[in-house]
Amino acid sequence: MIPWLICLMLAGQQEDWQKQEAVHLQNIRQVTRDFVRAGEGYFSPDQKQIIFQAEERDTGNPFYQIFVMDLDTGKYRRVSPGVGRTTCSYFSPDGKKIIFASSHLDHDAKKHQAEEYQRRDEDKKAGRRRNYQWDFDPYMDIFEANPDGSGLKRLTDAMGYDAEGSYSPDGKHIVFCSKRDGSLELYVMDTDGKNVRKLTHAPGCYNGGPFFSPDGKRVIFRSDRKKKDFLQIYMINVDGTGELPLTDTEGVNWGPYWYKDGRHIVYAAADHSNPTVRPNYDLWWMNVDTLEKTRLTFAPGADVLPVFSPDGKKLMWTSTRDGRQPAQLYIADFVPPTDKHQRKAND
Repeated sequence: MIPWLICLMLAGQQEDWQKQEAVHLQNIRQVTRDFVRAGEGYFSPDQKQIIFQAEERDTGNPFYQIFVMDLDTGKYRRVSPGVGRTTCSYFSPDGKKIIFASSHLDHDAKKHQAEEYQRRDEDKKAGRRRNYQWDFDPYMDIFEANPDGSGLKRLTDAMGYDAEGSYSPDGKHIVFCSKRDGSLELYVMDTDGKNVRKLTHAPGCYNGGPFFSPDGKRVIFRSDRKKKDFLQIYMINVDGTGELPLTDTEGVNWGPYWYKDGRHIVYAAADHSNPTVRPNYDLWWMNVDTLEKTRLTFAPGADVLPVFSPDGKKLMWTSTRDGRQPAQLYIADFVPPTDKHQRKAND
């Protein structure tokens, strides 16, 4: 085909998906650029900053570290130790503390870093593209710090993986994922790490990515209890009762996050029903009462890990957008879809 004609066709396709996204996502802008890759960002309570994970360039560490960025100036600083793996950072509701998970206390952390670089070199030489796989590092623990990274304090010290933590709306508790009893279950603890109690009971399954509802009464999370590695979204009361699946598809549904009204969530999903087709992740909006959902993104790349600003006016997520570039963070003005029953009432 004539090169200029191919360019016109690709430009037309891009215009189409951008128009589809503009219904609910307006003024989309990329907010991270200076990293090999970046993602899983969260807003500060005053919405002036974001905290996120990213791989720095030329540091000798191929794993994510945690950064805080000022949205007005774009200035950022690393707030994690810089050694080992880190993930799942979050601001406290008053903005005075942050939490994140880190494996920097592992004596072999730097050895693992060198091994990862070696694997990447081997993959590059062989022309291989590794599928995404999360390593549930047994040295991962949850740490508290000041927003500038000072005052680092360890909150968990049980054997096994402890990560994926987030605060309750009143700032009194943290819900997190732990493998302390041999299975990846959800737990709730006080913000000082005391009074740990198990929330989920699904031995042999993964339960993770939990967030308290805006009223603090429920927790949204992801689990592969239906089929290994095929995540679905669940909801549970904070006392462990009323567990309820919200998705049931031939695919992967993950990264759920609450909207400010406590009735809706946003999450990422992809169809895995056809093993010959590479699944593409997009963002979806769901009413947790009716299970009605609306697709938000249509880009050819992966769109995952969506979160709302506290006022619900902004949506931030991790994306490769065109599918060819490394993942970075994007922010857009959010226009909520109207539920079907609301549309009927307004007609």
